[in-house]
Amino acid sequence: MSPLPRRPIATALTLMLLSGAIPAVAEEDAVTRGEYLVHAGGCFSCHTVAGGEKLAGGRALATPFGTFYSPNITPDPETGIGRWTDALFLQALREGVRPDGANYFPVFPYPSFTGITDRDALAIKAYLFSLPPVHRENRPHDVPFPFSWRFLQAGWKLLFFTPGPFQPAPERSVVYNRGAYLVTALAHCGECHTPRNFLGATQSGQRLAGTPDGPDGQLVPNITPDRDTGIGKWEKDDVVELLRTGTTPELSKVKGAMRETVDDGLKYLSDSDLEAIADYLFAQPPIVHDVSRKR
Repeated sequence: MSPLPRRPIATALTLMLLSGAIPAVAEEDAVTRGEYLVHAGGCFSCHTVAGGEKLAGGRALATPFGTFYSPNITPDPETGIGRWTDALFLQALREGVRPDGANYFPVFPYPSFTGITDRDALAIKAYLFSLPPVHRENRPHDVPFPFSWRFLQAGWKLLFFTPGPFQPAPERSVVYNRGAYLVTALAHCGECHTPRNFLGATQSGQRLAGTPDGPDGQLVPNITPDRDTGIGKWEKDDVVELLRTGTTPELSKVKGAMRETVDDGLKYLSDSDLEAIADYLFAQPPIVHDVSRKR
C-alpha cells in the first residue's frame, strides 16, 4: 500500500482543530463550547443595551445608511429566536436570510459569519437556547428610503457576498489557519477594521487597514503589520495583551467598541487562540493607511 500524501493529512488535522473534533475538545458539551464561541463572536456587546438584559437586542448602531437596532437573540418564542430550527439558524449565519425568507442587512456580519463551521454555529445555538428567554420586541430600524428596502439586498449579495464555510489553507500551519478562522469568520475583525465603499461593502484591497468611519463613526485602527501606520512595530505579546486587557504597548487603554469587544468577548479566549490571532495578523501583507490623518 502506498503512503498517504502529506497534504490531505495536514488539511484533515487543520479541519479537526478548527471544528474541535479532537478528544480534548470533543468531551466539551455543546453549551459550554457555545458560550466560548459567543464571546469570540462579540454577540454580547452587539445584542445588549447598556444596563439591559443580555442578548435581548435593541442596541443601536449608527451608520451612513441610518441607525440599525440589533435583534433579540434569546430563546423567547415570540420576540426572540425560540422557534428557530437548526436549519434556520444556519441559514441566518451562512446565507444572511431571515426565517421569513427576507435578507438581513449586512450590518449583521453574515459576510463573515458565513465562514463559521456548522458545528460551531450549532454550538452557539445550543448556548443561546440554554439561556432564559427574554420577552422584548425588536425595535424597527431607523433607515431612510431607499436603503430600507430589503429586496435591494439581493443585488448587494450578488455584488459583494460569497457564501460558504471557512476553507483552511493547506500550505499553512494549523496555528495560522486557526487565527484565520477567528479573524475572518468568528470574530469578524474585518467588518470593523476594513474601510467600506459607497454601497457599504468592505474594500478587499484594504482588508484590516482601518477606517476613520467605523461603527458609530468611530476611528478604527490599521491592524496590518505596516511599521508606520499599523502594528508592524509591535511584538506578538503586545497583540495578545491588547486582546486580553485592552492595553496598548504605549500603556493606553482602547475605547469605544473595541473596549466592549475586549470586555465582553476577547478576554475570555484562550491564550492559544489569542496567539493564533496575533500570528495571523502578522502574516498579512502590510498596508500603508494612516487613518488618524483622515479625520
